[in-house]
Amino acid sequence: MMDVKRALEESGGDLDGARRILKERGQAIAAKKSARETNEGLIDAYIHFNGRVGVLVEVNCETDFVARTEEFRQLVRDIAMHIASMKPLVVRPEDIPEEVRAQERAIFEKQAAEMNKPEQVTRSIVEGKLKKWEAEQALMTQPFVKDPERTVGELVQEAIGRIGENITVRRFTRYEL
Repeated sequence: MMDVKRALEESGGDLDGARRILKERGQAIAAKKSARETNEGLIDAYIHFNGRVGVLVEVNCETDFVARTEEFRQLVRDIAMHIASMKPLVVRPEDIPEEVRAQERAIFEKQAAEMNKPEQVTRSIVEGKLKKWEAEQALMTQPFVKDPERTVGELVQEAIGRIGENITVRRFTRYEL
């Protein structure tokens, strides 16, 4: 409550300004905590209602106390549901195997070459398509299924700010019939 009061005072009573200040503070808190080790956490399973899609996800935090909270459990459940829905390949873009990235690059280069554009423009098109593809394949850069205005990474960062501990999505496995 005191944080909200201070944010309202700083923004001169402007509600949107106060929200922005609180969001920035949460991101600053998350950045400070990102270097801390996450050795506790939760493994959760999500089975889609039709029984044809299932997900196992491991999300880690700093203490077992946080891992047992309802807020953390709901975050893990939401991430598992998102994975079932959006089919990410990896957790982060840098986790995409180089051979898969090279295959996609070759496809984009072939598509761009058919446009008969100058080489510099073609290179720019390929890089843009590759960057967009990487963002679509990585869990943390995908728009969150329940709120497409923010990414899964932003959802985790907001949770770090609220909970006060570092949180990392370690790994997941998705099964589909």
